[in-house]
Amino acid sequence: MTNLSVLDLVPVRSDQTSGDAVASSLRLAQVADELGYQRYWVAEHHNMPAVAATNPPVLIAMLAGATRRIRVGSGGVMLPNHAPLVVAEQFALLEAAYPGRIDLGIGRAPGTDQVTSWALRHGAGGVSDDNVTHFPEYVDNVIAMMDAGGVGVRVQGRTHVLHATPRATGVPQIWLLGSSDYSARLAAEKGLPYVFAHHFSGSGTAEALDLYRSQFRPSSDPDGLREPRTFLTVNAVVAPTDDEARRAALPNLLTMLSLRSGRLLQAQELVEEAEKRELTPDEQHLVDAMAQRWVVGSPATARAQLDALAAAYGVDEVMVNPVAGAHVGTEPASAPLREETLRLLVA
Repeated sequence: MTNLSVLDLVPVRSDQTSGDAVASSLRLAQVADELGYQRYWVAEHHNMPAVAATNPPVLIAMLAGATRRIRVGSGGVMLPNHAPLVVAEQFALLEAAYPGRIDLGIGRAPGTDQVTSWALRHGAGGVSDDNVTHFPEYVDNVIAMMDAGGVGVRVQGRTHVLHATPRATGVPQIWLLGSSDYSARLAAEKGLPYVFAHHFSGSGTAEALDLYRSQFRPSSDPDGLREPRTFLTVNAVVAPTDDEARRAALPNLLTMLSLRSGRLLQAQELVEEAEKRELTPDEQHLVDAMAQRWVVGSPATARAQLDALAAAYGVDEVMVNPVAGAHVGTEPASAPLREETLRLLVA
């Protein structure tokens, strides 16, 4: 059986506030914890009406506090948006509070539009577009700062030691994330585990994973990775029947259609609202093409698709992004169809 984990963008439906969306994700994480899922990651996206996952460290603290066993992490922190020391401090504290349960997934993309990206990187005067260029160096800095020995920084002719937290006894597990071959090469070079965003891209997965595996260099750290380690991410909707799953998938498919078409984004529609939308033939073709790359169906259909994906890409873990919508009348602080996806996958 393929090991299963969860990716959560903390979606915001048309019947929800931000608080409702966070509350439903906390409940979803508790379900994943109870069912034996391996890890629960939250994304970083900004200024998006249908996504409340703007700040992974804050969400991770809440999620870890609401669960018992499951690993909790970022999928991912978009490092060019932040000073490396701030990221190191945040995750060093999370690891100290929840030892052995914290993952730090790092990405290079902005995770937002150009205006918000400017506000993140320039609004406080602390960071710049050069952060993308220096991404490999910043990855090294984050890792070094979280180490118990800290890292030496030379300023005005003197070396000063920086520690992300005063007395570290462990560090989060570091993963590099990507949707192109850039992070695959970097992860291989640094001997780090790597995840390709198959749920987002849907193409280029095999090439990126093959590149990572073929160029992987074992870590020089005695406690580091000796062999390549990776897993697969995929959007998933599971319901008692294939037809019910297709209905539940429609709201998120229409959100992705708006994103791909350059339309103004809105909060995610409820199932009944989405079903009233009339699509052009071209729009329907794009929706159908996206759905083909997702895992959508009954438990038997979905599990067979997941196992086939794991076998095709040579991974023993799949991280599912449960993207089921909700029906009219659903309690706003809950996401029962997303919970159902997780339950039916392991039933």
